[in-house]
Amino acid sequence: MGYETENGIAAQEQGRPRQVGPELAVVAQGAFSYTAPDGTPIQVTYIADENGFQPQGAHLPIPPPIPEAIQKSLEFNARNQAPPQRQFF
Repeated sequence: MGYETENGIAAQEQGRPRQVGPELAVVAQGAFSYTAPDGTPIQVTYIADENGFQPQGAHLPIPPPIPEAIQKSLEFNARNQAPPQRQFF
């Protein structure tokens, strides 16, 4: 599905259901474009799924890489998660 407006905004998107664990989620992908107030053409492509909205575009900032020590710590934590605690009420 897509559209284009008289002022140059254009968008298109496709979506479908996908099984994510026991839940059914909608996964969408698409793109939109427009001209910024300073005349810069803006184009964004995206995916939206169980990991959230993930846009890509030349105008978007890119985060710095994760420092090696922090990445190792994240990997260690992922491998060594404590089992969930039982809740007693």
